[in-house]
Amino acid sequence: MKSIKKIAAVLVASVALTVGIAGGASAAKIAIIGGMNSDQFWNKIKKGVDDARVVVEANGGTVDYLRMQSYDNFAADSADIIRTAISQRPDGIAVPDWVFESQDPAIKEAIAAGIKVILFNAGTLDKAKELGAINYIGSDEYVAGVASGEQLLKLGSKKGVCINTLPGTANIEARCKGMIDAMTKGGATAEQLPLPTTAFGDPAAISEAIKAYLLEKADVDGALTIGAGEADAAAVGIEQAAKTGTVKLGSFDFNEATLARIKDGKQAFAIDQQPYLQSLLAVTLLASHIDFGTMLPTAPILTGPGIVDSANVDATIAGVKIGAR
Repeated sequence: MKSIKKIAAVLVASVALTVGIAGGASAAKIAIIGGMNSDQFWNKIKKGVDDARVVVEANGGTVDYLRMQSYDNFAADSADIIRTAISQRPDGIAVPDWVFESQDPAIKEAIAAGIKVILFNAGTLDKAKELGAINYIGSDEYVAGVASGEQLLKLGSKKGVCINTLPGTANIEARCKGMIDAMTKGGATAEQLPLPTTAFGDPAAISEAIKAYLLEKADVDGALTIGAGEADAAAVGIEQAAKTGTVKLGSFDFNEATLARIKDGKQAFAIDQQPYLQSLLAVTLLASHIDFGTMLPTAPILTGPGIVDSANVDATIAGVKIGAR
């Protein structure tokens, strides 16, 4: 098992061999934007940020991680935090483009101010090109949604539901659309269950909504959640509706509870977008571009989707122990 210091040492050595740290490199000032401290998904992102920071600081640069304080006013706040980053006058910003309508003007402001921008976690390569960002790093959300729908089909689901606690956000809508399209193409049916954004982060509200939905629609036999926390709540709702084992549960992302359910046969699968890699690559590639003019020919840089199920859950649990999965 590699420690953070060992991983960081390898990264620093790689940068040194490629460009020469002693060769007079400039010092990139990077801002990276992420979700709330209480959101476990974004703590995986934080590990990638922390490991990347070692490389950037080795070259004399800095990394400032700006995190959302709440999700109550998500669209407006996600634009405001970009403008907060701009006010700090960084050389580069790594940002998820969650809500195009509100965030795109702020991203354009950053680029107009001469700040290099890389999209990660949420967005597309087409969006990056449209805005003038240098690349997109993450999962193609529609493709990942298709993978989830195909997985439910393989498990025998005939009618699925995508539980959306962030309706209107581009990446989540793409996930649900991909799942619905795949199941429809496979001869099954599926629909989206949009919940109020106030339900996001409220397990009781989510589980109650899912319980009510499943009791009303008894023929639903497949459910997909947009995140690991929602999967925890969905598992409760499914159990309360007496549908455990009948409704095959899948989720985007995972936490330790998700993996325990998969190992115990109470959840079918999780879609892995490898968030650790998203932030690690976003920060290091952005800093390298600013400092040394490097640019990868690969675009977009996709970190998913991968399927975590009973076949590979043990290996995934080993990655969780060091915070990288």
